[in-house]
Amino acid sequence: MAHDNHRDHRHHRHHDHSDIDWNEMAPLLEAQAELFTPLYEHALAWLAKRQTEPGLIVDAGSGPGVFACLLADTFPGARIVAVDGSGPLLERARARAERLGVADRFSTLTGELPDVLDDLDYPADLLWASRSLHHLGDQRSALAAFAARLTRGGTLALQEGGLPARFLPRDLGFGRPGLQARLDVLEEEWFAAMRADLPGSVAETEDWPALLTAAGLRPSGTRTFLLDLPAPTTDRARAYVAASLTRVREGMGDQLDAEDRETLDRLLDPDDKGSVYHRPDVFVLAAQTVYTAVRT
Repeated sequence: MAHDNHRDHRHHRHHDHSDIDWNEMAPLLEAQAELFTPLYEHALAWLAKRQTEPGLIVDAGSGPGVFACLLADTFPGARIVAVDGSGPLLERARARAERLGVADRFSTLTGELPDVLDDLDYPADLLWASRSLHHLGDQRSALAAFAARLTRGGTLALQEGGLPARFLPRDLGFGRPGLQARLDVLEEEWFAAMRADLPGSVAETEDWPALLTAAGLRPSGTRTFLLDLPAPTTDRARAYVAASLTRVREGMGDQLDAEDRETLDRLLDPDDKGSVYHRPDVFVLAAQTVYTAVRT
């Protein structure tokens, strides 16, 4: 849930699958996670009915800690451990916890998933993994490692899948209609290449309940949560849309035809009244799916 621990693949450069400067990415990750907070709050209200009064919660792939701090707010009796491979992002997570007054029960753990979870002091009652699993080559093995770090009766909450975000009408009034659908195709191809290039990559049918079952867990629920920020939207949402489309333009622009490149350039030109900075029909509509499973 941002792409913070919600590192949606749209954030990564198409031509480079591994050399990501997460410190540089941090402001965008934070801004996205903050924008998506209404969606996260609905997801957390649903989760709180499934795992009541957890003692230890682990956010596996926490990024700058926006969601980890929401976990702390939702579960005031819990200790929160934010886990990430990026030290700079975890510094931001600690600073956020301090600002929000939850630092006394908030800690961080730096290292690569899933092995770093062996450094936890004791098993987790709730382990949250939002779009971090798909960055691990062997997802089946990683899920088994996640499951092994749960207490009996503990819950693994996995956020993967959902639908591509939408920002614009199908017909923009210029260019060829259906631009975002064509961008989706490029991003799916990028995602497949990213997965294939990961160390130890194993192709899996993305049947998450079946994979959770194979990890020795009992699936306990699936639900999709919606972020609906209708037009005319806020400056904050516009900034997110502009940043998302800019990264697509920089990373995949050379794969677009000339007309789509020109359309995308117009959308990103602050001086163009047809751009996402000015047009009244910009919106944000996103759907993210959470799967839960229990260690029995």
